Amino acid sequence: MANERTTKAVRGGGAGGAIYGLGLIGAAVYYIEAANDFWDGVLGLLQALVWPAFLVYDLLKFLGA
Repeated sequence: MANERTTKAVRGGGAGGAIYGLGLIGAAVYYIEAANDFWDGVLGLLQALVWPAFLVYDLLKFLGA
């Protein structure tokens, strides 16, 4: 019994999900406010779901990569 090893699962915190959620809400508000008509608002909601991709793309474009 003294030689038995136990493994412990370590999980990360949930802060990444909270940050993504706040970003999602902020992006949705931004895109909906900038919409000119209903379908622009719908497109804005879809863009809000993938806002990290836009962020990384614009960051790489800014850095000249």
